[in-house]
Amino acid sequence: MDFSGSDTVVGPARADLLPDTVSTAVKVVVVGGFGVGKTTLVSSVSEIRPLTTEETMTQAGVGVDDPTGVEHKTSTTVAMDFGRISISDRLVLYIFGTPGQERFWFLWNGLFEGALGAVVLVDTRRLEVSFEVIGRLEERGVPFVVAVNGFPEAPSVPFDELRGALDLPAEVPIVTCDARSRESSRDTLMTLMHYLYELAVPPTGRSDGPSARRP
Repeated sequence: MDFSGSDTVVGPARADLLPDTVSTAVKVVVVGGFGVGKTTLVSSVSEIRPLTTEETMTQAGVGVDDPTGVEHKTSTTVAMDFGRISISDRLVLYIFGTPGQERFWFLWNGLFEGALGAVVLVDTRRLEVSFEVIGRLEERGVPFVVAVNGFPEAPSVPFDELRGALDLPAEVPIVTCDARSRESSRDTLMTLMHYLYELAVPPTGRSDGPSARRP
């Protein structure tokens, strides 16, 4: 069959092809409660056209999903979001966004398989939607950082108060983030990567010169 002159696309777009220089790929996940900005972050930071599974919200969610604080939201992720970003010419991150509603959390098992870490997006207007999300990560032993998505009308909460409210260990990083901004979202992912590196490479012992090596 001759497709010459047609608009048929065979295979991925050239811009979506993985560069030949890439030698390492890391999987991370973006989690959080309903409406905290997970799809927005994945879409803004991805260098390829992101895969999203957003569907229009229907009556099926009435009485099941809690729309408090996000009453304007008309669509929701029902499976996952997916994007990719190059950290260097050798390292790429595959980013998976999880569904926010609890009725879709059974999908987390597959999404977390092989993931090295997670970004927890929080909305200071609705911190309570993050409690169980963080609890599930701790149960799984998944390292994570917390990113406060800066909604215009959200109150500013000092990090020490936020750490206490979320019952976070002292070593878990907290950053601010604008999920609409590619640069801000990339910085958030880099915070996660630095944290994972610190966990993987413990600090070396100090040496005070040749005398320190004497028996």
